[in-house]
Amino acid sequence: MIMNAVVKSVLPGTPASGTTISRGDTLRRINSHVIRDVLDYKYHSYDADILLELTGDDGRIKLVRLRKPEGADIGLVFETFLMDKERSCANKCIFCFIDQLPEGMRKTLYYKDDDIRLSVFQGNYVTLTNLPPRDIERIIKLGISPINVSVHTLDPELRAYMLGTKDGAAGVESLKRLAGAGIKLNCQIVCCPGINDGAQLSRTMKGLYALGPCVNSVSIVPVGLTKHRDSLEPLCPFDRELALKTIGQVERIGVKCLKSRGSRVFFGADELYITAERTLPPHRYYEQYPQLENGVGMMRLFITEFLSACNDETRLGGPRRGIDASESFSVVTGIAASKYLTKLLKIATRKYDKIRGKVYAIRNDFFGESVTVSGLVTGGDIVKQLKGNELGSRLLIPINMLRHGEEVFLDDMTVSDVSKALGVPVRVVRQDGADLLCAFIGK
Repeated sequence: MIMNAVVKSVLPGTPASGTTISRGDTLRRINSHVIRDVLDYKYHSYDADILLELTGDDGRIKLVRLRKPEGADIGLVFETFLMDKERSCANKCIFCFIDQLPEGMRKTLYYKDDDIRLSVFQGNYVTLTNLPPRDIERIIKLGISPINVSVHTLDPELRAYMLGTKDGAAGVESLKRLAGAGIKLNCQIVCCPGINDGAQLSRTMKGLYALGPCVNSVSIVPVGLTKHRDSLEPLCPFDRELALKTIGQVERIGVKCLKSRGSRVFFGADELYITAERTLPPHRYYEQYPQLENGVGMMRLFITEFLSACNDETRLGGPRRGIDASESFSVVTGIAASKYLTKLLKIATRKYDKIRGKVYAIRNDFFGESVTVSGLVTGGDIVKQLKGNELGSRLLIPINMLRHGEEVFLDDMTVSDVSKALGVPVRVVRQDGADLLCAFIGK
């Protein structure tokens, strides 16, 4: 019996509501198919006519027939989302960011997941090293797409080295097996100077291109290094010259793909352009922003949203009309984004002449100065570096500095802690340029 498929609740107004299904029942089968986890549940519950087999608290079998719109959710909430144990990462990647965290943080921050089901439903990237052949076949049989895969290289020996496990080599064949069966893939390459860059990167990109249109998108992301790397593999950061070279490689194959497939497929992370001191590509370059969560096009989209909001006369009351933002404010961000935020503030100041704000670029003392992204800025660093400054009537912070779904920074300081320490109200700004403009003008 699959104890994790225990019903926690039945959502009102759904096909399962009003039936005999109740809290504590365990789902066993749908239309005679054994339900092992959320993949089976989602796939086999798609049809309009379904027969559920459950076991009640008393151990008796309970059969429930449902008729619903095809694809509609049944409405069952289970004790665990996956309806199975989550698969943790068994790799020892030489570039793993979690291994570079300092001691003393929350235990949950040190957990490494590598579960393909979280790739399907939450967009996580997986390495395919913990998937037996039967699971690969199940994915193909169910036609589950897309899957997000951390590739890094298609050289089996090099991949085994980079992932710190011999199973890294087998993962290359699993990737090719999925691609050959038509499973759509979004791929990620964490690029480490002297290891999988240069000629090796070109071979990897050409190999992924050769797999055909099932490779939907590929991001090339520079390795992130903190100061907490004692006893770990020596790695070098990207410099301007290497970033420029890597961008050239990525853009060349992108042009080839655009001509042959109508999509660039390959995209460099924003961090590459910032390190190379290159202007970010235009909005149209990123197509549908398929690799946004990997930091690809995030800043360009943010700028585009901001400028669009500036030009939307009806949305914000028009230039210099109905705006009372005379009280000054402050904005915090990481080093990498500071020049972009400063430019956006200048644009807003020209349009709405009462705006008075200042951008503060926070140096990352917690993880090390080589870490410049805003998403890794801690509350402690904000407080230490802004204490004693005139911050105005409010302090704006981007939501990506906080843990998902919480108002907590990576160092466990809360938004409230920062507000009290600095003596100023804190407003969290969504990852949306329009929301930043609203925060600027006090709406």
